[in-house]
Amino acid sequence: MRILITGAGGMLGTDVRRAAIAAGLDAVALDHSGLDITDAGAVETAVRDAEPDAVINCAAWTDVDGAESALQAALEANRDGAGNLARAAASHGAWTVHVSSDYVFDGTKSEPYLESDPVDPLSAYGRSKLEGELAVAEAAPDSHTIVRSSWLFGTAGKCFPKTILRGASERDELTVVDDQVGCPTFTGHLASALLQLAGDRLPGVVHVAGGGQCSWFELAREVVAAAGLNAKIRPAKTADLDRPAPRPAYSVLRSERTDAPALADWRQGLREFMALEVSLT
Repeated sequence: MRILITGAGGMLGTDVRRAAIAAGLDAVALDHSGLDITDAGAVETAVRDAEPDAVINCAAWTDVDGAESALQAALEANRDGAGNLARAAASHGAWTVHVSSDYVFDGTKSEPYLESDPVDPLSAYGRSKLEGELAVAEAAPDSHTIVRSSWLFGTAGKCFPKTILRGASERDELTVVDDQVGCPTFTGHLASALLQLAGDRLPGVVHVAGGGQCSWFELAREVVAAAGLNAKIRPAKTADLDRPAPRPAYSVLRSERTDAPALADWRQGLREFMALEVSLT
């Protein structure tokens, strides 16, 4: 199977490329300098030249707070770029695997969100991701998988555990919110699931996130403990931080589909992440 990976220089894209190579797949990996997905002509050329069986789109605007003041730029990447890729893939007979977000939900549930739950994003970022889902479904109605995931972390880019590790090594005390609950997802695990979905050509929307759930506060404590650091983690409320973008208070994802890939518990993902971090330092 030949895979075209966009956003291959990012955290998730890097791990998808690694997983594809490990699986013996033929991977064409393009970072932003190699392909700007907002350029429809360039996307058409890239897909035509690569002749892939599937396109896995890891390119995205990921600055949640920044999207509040730059919605158009977020939409160009997360909606228009996603649509460009799906359209070009469909025209060349390739399957599209598009990565979306738990932020398409408003967080008012107290039990896990399923694929059939109504969407209602709170933030500009969440709206841009939902618009991307709609653009993909319209551009490739019979040849797409939309994968909603949650709280990604990995070794190849900025992520919450890395921020905590750095802060806990520099300070005696960190303050972390305890009123947002989600599913931390190790990109090394998600990458393999995306390749599986590309091969299976699973249609429609599917939720794929780390097993279990926790708050950012609980995740921070696990990171500090795993690293053997002594920094104290103090809980705080989201409202105290005065962030530009609202976040869903509860965005745990689970799948109601029997054909959905199941990922390991987030703690297993954290253990693998920490082992890799140690080996890279």
